[in-house]
Amino acid sequence: MRSARFLLIPVLLLFLAFPVARGRYNDDFDDGEDLADFDDNDFAEFEDMNDDQAAEAETAPPPRASQSSQPEEDEDEDEATVELEDGQDGFEDSETQDQDIYKYDQEEFEGMGDMEKPGHSMKDPLIIHTVPAHLQNSWESYYMEILMVTGLLAYIMNYIIGKNKNSRLAQAWFSSHRELLESNFALVGDDGTSKEAVSTGKLNQENEHIYNLWCSGRVCCEGMLIQLKFLKRQDLLNVLARMMRPACDQVQIKVTLNEEDMDTFVFAIGTKKAMARLQKEMQDLSEFCGDKPKSGAKYGLPDSLAILSEMGEVTDGVMDNKMAHYVTNHAEKIESIHFSDQFSGPKVMQEEGQPLKLPETKKTLLFTFNVPGMGNTSPKDMDSLLPLMNMVIYSIDKVKKLRLNREGKQKADRNRARVEENFLKQTHAQRQEAAQTRREEKKRAEKERIMNEEDPERQRRLEEAAQRREQKKIEKKQMKMKQIKVKAM
Repeated sequence: MRSARFLLIPVLLLFLAFPVARGRYNDDFDDGEDLADFDDNDFAEFEDMNDDQAAEAETAPPPRASQSSQPEEDEDEDEATVELEDGQDGFEDSETQDQDIYKYDQEEFEGMGDMEKPGHSMKDPLIIHTVPAHLQNSWESYYMEILMVTGLLAYIMNYIIGKNKNSRLAQAWFSSHRELLESNFALVGDDGTSKEAVSTGKLNQENEHIYNLWCSGRVCCEGMLIQLKFLKRQDLLNVLARMMRPACDQVQIKVTLNEEDMDTFVFAIGTKKAMARLQKEMQDLSEFCGDKPKSGAKYGLPDSLAILSEMGEVTDGVMDNKMAHYVTNHAEKIESIHFSDQFSGPKVMQEEGQPLKLPETKKTLLFTFNVPGMGNTSPKDMDSLLPLMNMVIYSIDKVKKLRLNREGKQKADRNRARVEENFLKQTHAQRQEAAQTRREEKKRAEKERIMNEEDPERQRRLEEAAQRREQKKIEKKQMKMKQIKVKAM
């Protein structure tokens, strides 16, 4: 019987813990559920323990009073009842908790009431700061990004439009000139990619604003290179710059003649500004046409054009009636015309050093034409350049037939001899320095070869041979000096 009672104790403890757990965690139960009641007889064995706890409670100080607690508790703690108010879910408001914190026992905490009011008044008021404008999410915060994206889109659109316009102008020029070129040249449009010359019949695009066309296969002509240099319409910055400084498209033609198909002369005609610039920049014009540009009124040319010529005979031979007619009728489209048998390109700049020999020259005809429109070019403006291409073909035949008389030929030869002599005088000091440098390098190499010789006897013989050579050179110089003195006497 006693063993059965001991087995019953754990069961009773389990039932005792159940209502307590149910009171603490009431969220797991519905509000309408009834809590289990237990008979206080079941706890008869724990009465002694309750009496001890009651005695300790009497000696302990009284607990703090609470407004939310029950006024009185039942003496028997066998029944536990948990009542939940609707909407609270077992928790109290934060305001009620704050009020409980300030509840105190007046006997235990003296002077607490006097400190309570100042405590509330010392609280800092809530200050709401305004957010700075640059941190606010608005379109004004992204004006820099908007400008950058807008500029990028404008650049891309201008690139596409400008590139397409240059391509249309190039095709319009080629379509109007193709028949004339194919009738005068056997090969039109060689791109140079194949070993054999093949006529492609189309322009070669170097970049977005330059197109090339190579023609060859004509009498007295090695070849003709045509360059269509359009404005950089694909570059937005260049477009904006042209608003302040207008410019026009250009067509540049370079014809290389055979050596025997052109006589010795230099001639140029064009605008006064272009002639002054070419005379300063071009090597042949600066050396053979030292005089100032002359007016072409004698040949019926407009005042805007000027002439540079090596001699008057050349001007009379080139400017015949037909050539004067071409130049007069299309004077606004002509930038410059340059004929030269000594063409070597621009002058060598001083920073690059003076060359030790004369540059290679070729007999060349150069033409530079301005496209009408001043930047607002249309396909019809490209078609209007066809008469100038006829003038180029006529100039090739004209230069081939032009021959100077004996006096003109002698004068041209004297001019070329003078230029060569002046060049040799200018480069004499440099050639001497170059020769001295070569001699020193030769001596240094010979000494190194002697020092690297391992055999002492052979090294000695090489040194003696070098000394004998030096002695012979000194004796030869002395003999020459004696001969010069004897001749002077």
